[in-house]
Parts: sequence; C-alpha cells; structure tokens
Amino acid sequence: MGTPTQEVLTLLPQKPPFLFVDKVVEFLDDKIMTSYQVTGQENFFLGHFPGNPIMPGVILQEACFQTGALLMQKRGGALGLGVVVRVDQVKFKNFVKPGDELVIEVKLDEQLKNAFYMTGKIRVNGDIVMSCKFTGMSVEETK
Repeated sequence: MGTPTQEVLTLLPQKPPFLFVDKVVEFLDDKIMTSYQVTGQENFFLGHFPGNPIMPGVILQEACFQTGALLMQKRGGALGLGVVVRVDQVKFKNFVKPGDELVIEVKLDEQLKNAFYMTGKIRVNGDIVMSCKFTGMSVEETK
C-alpha cells in the first residue's frame, strides 16, 4: 500500500490496511480525483490469486466509495459517517495488478439533503478499469 497523506487520514474513518486512497490529486466543488499506488503487498493478493495477483473488483469499488466520502467531507456536507446505500451500473473493463497506480475520479451528480448521488471511474495508465454509479449518505456515527 502507498503512504496516505495526513489529509486523507484525517478526513476518512477508514485506516490501513483498509484504506485505498493515498492522496487527493484535485478537488473541485463537484468533482474529486485521488490516487492509490498498488504495491502488491496488500493482504488480499495472498489469495486473489496466488501466482496471478489481481485486485478484487469489490476493493476497486471501495476505492471509489472512499474517494466519494472525501468529496462529501471536502464539500462540507457530510456531517456524520459517509456510508454507501446504493450501487448501480458497475462495469469492470480490465484487471488491476501490483505496480499499477489507480487514478480515481468521482463526480457529484446531485445532492439531496444528506444523499450524494455520484459517478466514479478508475483509470490505470489513462484507461478506464472500472466505472460505477453510487449513492452515499451522511449518517449519524454509531459508537
């Protein structure tokens, strides 16, 4: 795993080893771009798949969700814990392997109160490897 910046560590409740964003590359009011360096040392590669390591699609989605949570936080609209409540139109277009750098882009399509409707794309070397639509909500944190 790469080394997350202090900004990412402060804004996201997820922490290593379940943190799949290293840094914020760009932030606009309705769009954020982050990156994550896949090192091959991530635990999931031990079993997915021995001798042919491929980053699981669910982890790619999680990287998008974490980037969306950063967008919610940086917009100032997330007053609690950001949780994913819906995922649609997930498409996987290529494999992600150790050594790849993920460039994760999430765009806010619409915000209704504490619901954030977003579109996410992950690129490796400029090519889209995954895309999805998802909804995040800001909910009161549980203890």
